[in-house]
Amino acid sequence: MGELTLTQLTLIGLIFVWSGFVRSGLGFGGSVLSLPFFLLVVDDPLLFLPPIAIHLLIFSSWITWKGYRQTRVLGGAASNIDWPYLWQALKIMTIPKLIGVIGLLTISPQIISSVIFAIISVYAVGYILDRRFESKNPWVERALLGLGGYVSGTSLTGAPLIISVFANHVAKHQLRDTLFVLWFILVVIKMVSFLIVGVDLQLIHQLWLFPCALLGHLMGERLHARLVAAETPTFFRILGVVLLITALIGLARAFSAW
Repeated sequence: MGELTLTQLTLIGLIFVWSGFVRSGLGFGGSVLSLPFFLLVVDDPLLFLPPIAIHLLIFSSWITWKGYRQTRVLGGAASNIDWPYLWQALKIMTIPKLIGVIGLLTISPQIISSVIFAIISVYAVGYILDRRFESKNPWVERALLGLGGYVSGTSLTGAPLIISVFANHVAKHQLRDTLFVLWFILVVIKMVSFLIVGVDLQLIHQLWLFPCALLGHLMGERLHARLVAAETPTFFRILGVVLLITALIGLARAFSAW
């Protein structure tokens, strides 16, 4: 990032604030809701994915530990993480994730993105209208999780597809922390691939990028507290709006690439 202009660096810092805000507030979106904006500044995803991954590792650990401590203080018997469903999902997602990382599949990224974001838009409209899709066929959801794992392996942007399934199975108060444990595991796999191929992790720039993400994180914590306190339909309507915006941005980028 050393050759970027002051304007570009300022925009990158502001987008990292946004990235931390949505990640903390919603439990997902730090990559998929910020990467389109990053690429408008500099069209090089490998410049931004390593810092995003590092931030996710740090903040996911922080948030899940904080949730665990709060649960212990309140004396609740229930965990802040839905471990049974998390392990069930990981069994489905691990192999597609590895395939995505290795890059064995040769399907056009534009086609994959278009299909994924089209599916996300259907889920999003259902959330907004309080008509959430709940598949009666477990194989459909397994396919969606597998596809989400593959996309996560290729670009770290599979979160909307994954959360559309998780939201149907995980309690609202456990959803964010459960997702953060999942993101941590998936990002560790991705970081190993970065190290193997020698991708620049932009570690020196963490001196100013991390405070930007931290500011957004603290702002997002306040948003999350309000969402959890809100009525369930309100929570999912906001979730639906974010998913729909994500889908529209993704579709626009996919079609523009064609």
